[in-house]
Amino acid sequence: MNNQPRTLNIIGKRRFWYAISLIMIVPGLISLLTFGLKLGIDFNSGQLSVVRGNVTANRVDGAARGLGFQDIKVVPSGSNETQIRFRDPAPQAAHEANHQKFKTALVARNITELSFDSVGPTVSSAIARNAIVSLVLVSLAIVLYVAWAFRNTPPPVSPWGFGIMAIAALLHDALFVLGVFSLLGHFFGVEIDALFVTAILTVIGFSVHDTIVVFDRIRENLRRERGDFETIVNHSILETIGRSINTSLTVLLTLLALFLFGGQSIRMFVLALLIGIASGTYSSIFNASPLLVTLHNWRLRRMEKERVGLKPKKG
Repeated sequence: MNNQPRTLNIIGKRRFWYAISLIMIVPGLISLLTFGLKLGIDFNSGQLSVVRGNVTANRVDGAARGLGFQDIKVVPSGSNETQIRFRDPAPQAAHEANHQKFKTALVARNITELSFDSVGPTVSSAIARNAIVSLVLVSLAIVLYVAWAFRNTPPPVSPWGFGIMAIAALLHDALFVLGVFSLLGHFFGVEIDALFVTAILTVIGFSVHDTIVVFDRIRENLRRERGDFETIVNHSILETIGRSINTSLTVLLTLLALFLFGGQSIRMFVLALLIGIASGTYSSIFNASPLLVTLHNWRLRRMEKERVGLKPKKG
């Protein structure tokens, strides 16, 4: 009778983990392709006024009468605060004068302005361009750094394999967060701003950090152990899974407190971090390392086909 304890076979169930990832990503990806992201004034030129008081759409329309404002939206944001979003088609030089007239008209209606932001089309396009460039550069830098850091890894994994799988996990997390916010934007009007880009970059950094912890243990076990690559990877995951989950839980609990009790202005930023870090913990354990095994097995099958193809035919 075999009394040896059974080991959790995470790698053996990798197709199941891949399926969960697809379920996580596909709805959001469809939303991204169909609806896109609801962009805030950081990416679309416009004005945002945060006010407090008895705010109604009719009162705001009355205060804006004669100023030529377009696309006026009144959005309650909690804590007795309301966001008023609009576009001022007047020349840039006239924006501040129009703002002061609007502010005075709001005060006459017992509405107090708490903050005001205005972003022109040149600034908004520059922010969007810089956000895309920063994400691309960060991804390339991560591939190069991971490949360099794991340059002395024993066979059968190449350093580039580690880098590519780190990017795969990174893309999983970024796409999941983008997809969720695309759905939130379409159904609940949630807009993204420059803070959202900061959240995505933070998620990417956390995801790569968590993934490298597992990869480093795989490298160490490849040096110490002899045996099947799949078994070594599974053993490495089990050795680090507790650390990964505990580290993530401490961060997630802190972010949850910020989300529940923090200010309205950072709530969506914190939500993006919550979603992304939870996804990053999942992908570092159940995607990045299993993908190393999938890549390794694919290479073995390809080498076997090439070897069989080189055999001389009989007869």
